[in-house]
Amino acid sequence: MILAGSALIGDRLLRALSIGLPAFRIAGGLLLFSIASEMVFGVRIERQSKEAEHVIEEHVRNIAAFPLAIPMMAGPGAIAATILLAGRANGDPVQLAMLLGVVAVVLLLCFVMFLLAGRIAVLIGTTVSVVLSRLLGVILAALAVQFVIDGVRATLAG
Repeated sequence: MILAGSALIGDRLLRALSIGLPAFRIAGGLLLFSIASEMVFGVRIERQSKEAEHVIEEHVRNIAAFPLAIPMMAGPGAIAATILLAGRANGDPVQLAMLLGVVAVVLLLCFVMFLLAGRIAVLIGTTVSVVLSRLLGVILAALAVQFVIDGVRATLAG
């Protein structure tokens, strides 16, 4: 729901705050690049592990249920990427529907992966997991740099 809301009203929210899409592309690109660099250098896994331990400790103290996966799946990086991709749709309902469909498919795949996580971890092993994380970090970094380039181009052209 968070990502769907970001896709549908993110552009209006940015306009209400007087934030141009080029500025958000640059800021979102920098944010995604930060996440990507953590993935490439292995910092992200260690930080997420410590955060998860802290949340679990808080959960033990506080009985309230807290879905651990939601902040990771719909965090600032995912929200920024969703708004940026929705911005590329330029209000086209077909493209927005396609984006929402992709978000739904990715969430379904995440759900399946969460169910199979134990088996997958044993199957691929620690080394492959680390290599995949770093490889995906490099791909995310390239996407982030492209967002920044698009934002700078749009700023210079406008």
